[in-house]
Formats: sequence, structure tokens, C-alpha cells
Amino acid sequence: MEMIANAGRASSSVRIHADLFQGTDEWLAARCGMLTASEMKLILTPTFKAAKNEKERAHLYELLAQRITQHVEPRYISDDMLRGQEDEVEALTIYSRHYAPTECVGFITNDKWGFTLGYSPDGLVGSDGLVEVKSRLQKYQIETFVVHVAEGTIPSDYLLQIQTGLLVSERSWCDLVSYSGGLPMAVMRVYPDDTVQSAIVAAASDFEKRLAEAHDRYLGAVAASKAVPTVRPVRDIVL
Repeated sequence: MEMIANAGRASSSVRIHADLFQGTDEWLAARCGMLTASEMKLILTPTFKAAKNEKERAHLYELLAQRITQHVEPRYISDDMLRGQEDEVEALTIYSRHYAPTECVGFITNDKWGFTLGYSPDGLVGSDGLVEVKSRLQKYQIETFVVHVAEGTIPSDYLLQIQTGLLVSERSWCDLVSYSGGLPMAVMRVYPDDTVQSAIVAAASDFEKRLAEAHDRYLGAVAASKAVPTVRPVRDIVL
């Protein structure tokens, strides 16, 4: 089920894909070839300038390949990622009990800029809020309280993702939840920052233009070289 959000700050360009579950084939298909909040750090520097480096170029070719093939190559799931999935469930349970009920949705998109940006929230809160959960090693959780909670800031590693999430969802705030089992849970509220979000839109717009140019060059090179097409093999998975 796809819902067009129109509550709070959200405009009709915000689409909430409520029937998707994160990590499923359907969720991967919805994100295929799309620039998303979690990847914004690859195209924008910590000083909010458009990145022009190897990681940015690699991401451009990755998204272009996905748009051409409509296929997302599998990625390795580490022990830390598995721990993070378990911690997210526990953190959302605690947040819902002590702060506010949350609603899980798979994906949110917004295309009001002439291109589409995507965001996979960990939870929605009412009609105005978001929740973003981060599973932390204990040393980073201690640092979070000493540095960020005490000073009213958030870790810089998450700033672009959260601001992109707020931009895409057009919601009023996001609670960044920092969780490490055995230590207190930190909840830091983040509001939209117009300066950062303007930089995100500018960088994403430039990235999309370069994607289109690279796509045209690819088609031209394939045609000129008379490249022979191939078929993607279907590989059996042995358990």
C-alpha cells in the first residue's frame, strides 16, 4: 500500500510506501537506482560541498548500473549489521514505551525537485516526527553522552542522513536514538536545517545531471562498439 502524506508539513509529493519491509526484495526494488538518505555522505562532504572523489564516482556508476539493469547486487551482512537489526527492535520498543508510539514503514520518496530522493525511516511518530536508531559500541555511547548530549549536538556521521530524511519526509523533527545495551539510551532531537538541506538538494541535482550524462555516454559507447549482450546467470544458493 502506498500512501501520499498530507499531514503536518508534508506535501503531496511525499509518498510513504507502507507495505514495504526493509531488507526484502521488494524494498530493494523500490530503492533500485535511487539516491537515498543513507548514501548522501557519498556525494556531499562534511563541509556541505559536492564531493568529487573516488567514492562519489563509484556510487554514480553503481546507481547507473542499477538503473540500466534493474538489479541490486547482494551485499555482505556483517555481525555488526545483524547486531544493529536486533538493537533497533529493542530501542524502538523502549522509545515507544517511554517517549511516543512509533509506526514502521518501509520507504519514503519525494520527487518535488524534478528527481526522486528516498529515505528508509526506522519509525514515524505521529504526523510530524521521525525516529532514527543507531546501534553503538559502548565506547561511542559514552562519547555520545559526554560530547553530544551534554552539548546539545549530534554525531556528525549522522547529520546528512537525518537532514535528508527530514527533507524527503517533510517532517518537523527527528529523534536520533543512540542505543548500546547495558548503557542508558540517548535521545537527541534534530530539526530541519535550511542551509544543510539546500546543500543536499544542490548536490543531488548536480549528481542526477551527471548520471544522465554518463547514461548517454554508456549508450553511445555500447552502440559504437557493437558490444555483444549477455544474460545474467541464475545461481543456486547452497545452504
